[in-house]
Amino acid sequence: MIIETPYKDGDVVSFKLASGEEIVARLDKETTSSYKISKPMVLIVQTDESMGLAPFMFSVGPTGKFEMQKSSVACTAKTEDNIAKQYTATTTGITIN
Repeated sequence: MIIETPYKDGDVVSFKLASGEEIVARLDKETTSSYKISKPMVLIVQTDESMGLAPFMFSVGPTGKFEMQKSSVACTAKTEDNIAKQYTATTTGITIN
């Protein structure tokens, strides 16, 4: 049986919200009632049916920090490597091979 190592502060983490949106963000800190995250991006399907990332909130700067209440999150998991690399490239300009 494979047991996945849980995510930790500083990891790129995926959040499925109760509203159905899927967010990818850097986890700054997890508390008993919330997740403190930075640079959240929402996962979108593009016109060519590939996956892409778009700003989670258009009215806030791209380097914003947020506190999401755990009550609004359906589930969390460490982000899959290819999407985490795309997230890092999108939010920092650094390409990871």
